[in-house]
Amino acid sequence: MVYTISGIRFPVVPSSVHKPSQSSFHGDRSMTSSLSFFLNNNYSFSRKTLAVKVSHDSDSTSSTIAEYDEVLVPEDQDNSSSLTDQLETPDITSEDTETTSVSVDRKLKMQIDEVKPKIIPPPGTGKKIYEIDPFLQPHREHLDFRYAQYKRLRAEIDKYEGGLDAFSRGYEKFGFTRSSKGITYREWAPGAKTVALIGDFNGWNPNVDEMIRNEFGVWEIFLPNNVDGSPAIPHGSRVKIRMTTPSGIKDSIPAWIKFSVQAPGEIPYNGIYYDPPEEEQYVFKYSQPKRPKSLRIYESHVGMSSPEPKINTYANFRDDVLPRIKRLGYNAVQIMAIQEHSYYASFGYHVTNFFAPSSRFGTPDELKSLIDRAHELGLLVLMDIVHSHASSNTLDGLNLFDGTDGHYFHPGSRGYHWMWDSRLFNYGSWEVLRYLLSNARWWLDEYKFDGFRFDGVTSMMYTHHGLEVTFTGNYNEYFGFATDVDAVVYLMLVNDLIHGLFPEAVTIGEDVSGIPAFCIPTQDGGIGFDYRLHMAIADKWIELLKKQDEDWRMGDIIHTLTNRRWQEKCVAYAESHDQALVGDKTIAFWLMDKDMYEFMALDRPSTPLIDRGIALHKMIRLITMGLGGEGYLNFMGNEFGHPEWIDFPRGDQHLPNGSVIPGNNNSYDKCRRRFDLGDAKYLRYRGMQEFDQAMQHLEESVNFMTSEQQYISRKDEGDRVIVFERGNLVFVFNFHWTNSYSDYRIGCLYPGKYKIVLDSDDAMFGGFNRLDHTAEYFTSDGWYDDRPRSFLVYAPSRTAVVYALADKVEPVPAKP
Repeated sequence: MVYTISGIRFPVVPSSVHKPSQSSFHGDRSMTSSLSFFLNNNYSFSRKTLAVKVSHDSDSTSSTIAEYDEVLVPEDQDNSSSLTDQLETPDITSEDTETTSVSVDRKLKMQIDEVKPKIIPPPGTGKKIYEIDPFLQPHREHLDFRYAQYKRLRAEIDKYEGGLDAFSRGYEKFGFTRSSKGITYREWAPGAKTVALIGDFNGWNPNVDEMIRNEFGVWEIFLPNNVDGSPAIPHGSRVKIRMTTPSGIKDSIPAWIKFSVQAPGEIPYNGIYYDPPEEEQYVFKYSQPKRPKSLRIYESHVGMSSPEPKINTYANFRDDVLPRIKRLGYNAVQIMAIQEHSYYASFGYHVTNFFAPSSRFGTPDELKSLIDRAHELGLLVLMDIVHSHASSNTLDGLNLFDGTDGHYFHPGSRGYHWMWDSRLFNYGSWEVLRYLLSNARWWLDEYKFDGFRFDGVTSMMYTHHGLEVTFTGNYNEYFGFATDVDAVVYLMLVNDLIHGLFPEAVTIGEDVSGIPAFCIPTQDGGIGFDYRLHMAIADKWIELLKKQDEDWRMGDIIHTLTNRRWQEKCVAYAESHDQALVGDKTIAFWLMDKDMYEFMALDRPSTPLIDRGIALHKMIRLITMGLGGEGYLNFMGNEFGHPEWIDFPRGDQHLPNGSVIPGNNNSYDKCRRRFDLGDAKYLRYRGMQEFDQAMQHLEESVNFMTSEQQYISRKDEGDRVIVFERGNLVFVFNFHWTNSYSDYRIGCLYPGKYKIVLDSDDAMFGGFNRLDHTAEYFTSDGWYDDRPRSFLVYAPSRTAVVYALADKVEPVPAKP
């Protein structure tokens, strides 16, 4: 009896820790009948344990099987010790190039890389930040210390590991690596007393494949090929390691596992040895797009991307959702919940297996197919990567991996996030740095992601994690004893790595604190991100939506949208997945509430609440894109005002005090995206979707988000009007709830004839069609609102209109 998950067949066995008697094996490793369909019968009992000497030379990626040698981190050193205490790592060199742990595809990629060498630039002086921001001068002691730590680490990685390039290829040394002679498995677990590799391939017998430990706490074993040349562990086999630890005997999924699956009826996940035959491996066909001048990001979640109440797949997302994203005019898709997470309702943020793509949605090769299809469409694929914390699960995660509290994480309370119920990495640990840097590179190298959105960066950078703290902008809040310098230096290193080896890759940091130099290159003393998420904007809109229109202040809106640091790029958004979660409301739901259930059909009369909601929904999104940053993000479905909220399937939760938090009966009804609503011609959602599409295509045609010409000429509190310029465009927003203004003069820089290129009041966008799109607007000389020229317009109430020089920009077509 077998069950199938995404094309892989697994045997059904009585227990995940099934231990057959020795009589089950008769010298040739013949398996019990329940496993015979899955495993090869020609297994030898002979298990000579060998060590691998791995070259850290950047020009060599070969692994050589040799007699046992001692490598890596010394046994007698505390896991939480500082980096300087852990640097007696010997230089490991290769003695043979006969075998290799890289796949054929990786060899090909490496050959291409040899033609175009990628270089991680050395550290600079780190002083330019003081020219960019003179207010940093009083904090020079802290910043110079931070940069000295960063430079020291770079130098020590160069000395002991052969550089960041070699250091970040940990996945070629740890976990499972296969050569022509067999499979090597290696794991860092200094706290373990004994370790054995167990799984389907050896009947889960911990006495068969015992591993040997070196003085640095690294356990390893070499499994030679079977006599017929087949690998000792068949593709698709379940694997774990059994460890005798200070906390007792435990079975763990390998830390570097590339795939893991939850079997039907079981709670803990099982590690899967994923090594499909060459003919079954996905081969990328399309080159990765170049980084666009301005980012328009479609934030998405594969599992909830179906209109049906179910978990969607990589294949369906590839075939159904990616073409939609392209049609809507976005140039990047940001995918959440890629790293394996045992708790679906964590939205992917409680990661259990960092190198494994989530098996809920399909296989690793199906994910590669999705990414390749996106590249064919010209879309960047950004991954929502979680290096800020990890799941507290002990059965299928990293927590207490080797039985000690301070293995990958800080010991004690510093290693626990009380609000998230998760573990916090020790960024001062040499092996943790290897693990996380390798993880970032793995996703870029193996899956060809085009960059990352780093989650929870504020939590990383401060020992208080941003909890119960209000950031006021005082620089003392950023540079002091509350700053986790080790974490900040890690962020500098990972940005160095990404931008050096993958120059077109994009890094976005989720930071709410507003720390200076966040998006300044590391060579200049900054942390090195390309973009910061402008998180204050969404909070401001929610704050305003709780008020009456009369209480909105134009200056307040402008200040929030433009309050960002000079020379540091931001990704703006009116709402992301955070605002859609249960317990909160989307902008559309804040605006229209229960009227959305009954009055969104075009064959029914509208209501004042619906009219107001649709109008402001469009205005909020356009002004956010127009002023909020150099990039824009939208969570899937919100482009058309997706109703209701997101609620993952969950059962009742029984608390230790006896109280019960009711679940939703494990329903998927609120864990899906009703794209059919935005497509339906008979619903008002369609107009909001058409407007968002037109907005994206206008930005694509002129890149107004990155235009150097920016000027806000009017923020009139009485008229409730905002006017600003970006490039050759003039944006006019009238937030007044009743007043429309004829012959309304607006200032501009460039002379000539202007025409309407985008109008939120267009009938096709659900508006009232109060403007003539054939009209032409001619400028007149003379200063107005501090602009050298001006022209007259009609500004209807609750509308946003974009004007452009007629010979510069073509109007957005009705059907892009």
